[in-house]
Amino acid sequence: MGGQPAGPAEHTEHTYAPWEKRVDALLVLLSDKDRRHMTVDELRRNIESLGSASYETLSYYERWMHSISQTLIQRGVITVDELGRRIEDVKRRATRGEL
Repeated sequence: MGGQPAGPAEHTEHTYAPWEKRVDALLVLLSDKDRRHMTVDELRRNIESLGSASYETLSYYERWMHSISQTLIQRGVITVDELGRRIEDVKRRATRGEL
């Protein structure tokens, strides 16, 4: 993180959870050259802005989700209120077993 030593990299494959695949697809769509709602530099900047405590506790794709949401808020694509309402909607549906 931020140029600090990270230790050895694990180069192993794993089975991706459906939500991880969705996050990857979302980034591909948002960074598409025709849409340009997000750049790789924005992804990296917002991941690096997490701070070490959050960075260490979040998974790879959770960091991506944080960065994507922050970039969309910063660019004015969504608001914090819209994001909050959507998160609450997803939580409600998950509680009812609709997801």
